[in-house]
Amino acid sequence: MNRCRIPWPDAQRRAILRALPAAGLMGLAPGAWGQGAYPNRALRVIVPQPPGGGFDFVARALAERLSKSLGQSVVVENKSGSGTLVGTDAAAKVDPDGYSLLLGSVSNIALNMGLYDKLSYDSLRDFEPVGLAVSYSYTLMARKDLPLNSLKDLVAYAKANPGKLTYASAGNGSGQHVLAAALWHLAGVNLVHVPYRGAQAAYQDLLGGRVDLFFDLSSTARVQVNAGTVKALAVSGAERNPMHPDVSTILESGVAQLDLESWFGYFVPKKTPLDVQERLRAELAKVIAQADLQDNFRKAGGKPLSLSAEQTRALVRRDVERWTKLVRDIGIKAE
Repeated sequence: MNRCRIPWPDAQRRAILRALPAAGLMGLAPGAWGQGAYPNRALRVIVPQPPGGGFDFVARALAERLSKSLGQSVVVENKSGSGTLVGTDAAAKVDPDGYSLLLGSVSNIALNMGLYDKLSYDSLRDFEPVGLAVSYSYTLMARKDLPLNSLKDLVAYAKANPGKLTYASAGNGSGQHVLAAALWHLAGVNLVHVPYRGAQAAYQDLLGGRVDLFFDLSSTARVQVNAGTVKALAVSGAERNPMHPDVSTILESGVAQLDLESWFGYFVPKKTPLDVQERLRAELAKVIAQADLQDNFRKAGGKPLSLSAEQTRALVRRDVERWTKLVRDIGIKAE
């Protein structure tokens, strides 16, 4: 049987051949090229602090819900050491494929940039925020028998008596140290820093009257404030904390233009494919908006956040630039 072959013009034949590969790929979703649709295996979240702390609490609360949203396991990996340096450095060096995330906070994303002269990563160059879930303010506590009842009174006394008041921290370069040192610097007063190895020892001496002042996360400070074992003089947020509604903010006191809330959220390496970033950002936004998660954060003393991608980037950039400069101006160094 003879078959009739219809000749195709060369230009038309070339156009059809060029169209075939594209037609075969049209059914693939973004991110599906080569390895199948994202995600097709478990993800991990690197937490640069040991289990049991604020970093770990937020990371696990988000991971559990993100796992259900993505249909893949999200494993929390605690990688602590040198404060938050070891875990954050490891996260900066992972393959930027969207399968490794970092739990980022003001501590490792913003403060470290000023605390260390030779940092192995640059927060703005090497990381991209996926979403911020919650923030926590700090409360300035005074020993209960300190004859000063407001931050304004404290600053006035410190100006008249330089070097007489002492303040505790959980160690050089800790969040408690940086915030307190920034406040005294901006207020123009001189207080003596007493660094401890961890917050527990600082609390012991504050309660024992051996140190005058201590900044700590409001969620932790609440226990002692409510028990009446210490006095709350100020909170660090831009707004009053619902846990201490009668306590003024630093801004309200008028002694310094300073506010700090320690936010927590997920970050990925900057070179992570954009379609993967957007998938993660969309799924995490759904998680952050869940009412039960927000209730859990509030019960733990936090303020749930609801920020757009642009607002998130702007907040991270603002805090990195502001705190890097302030920490360097003061001359604070980590241990």
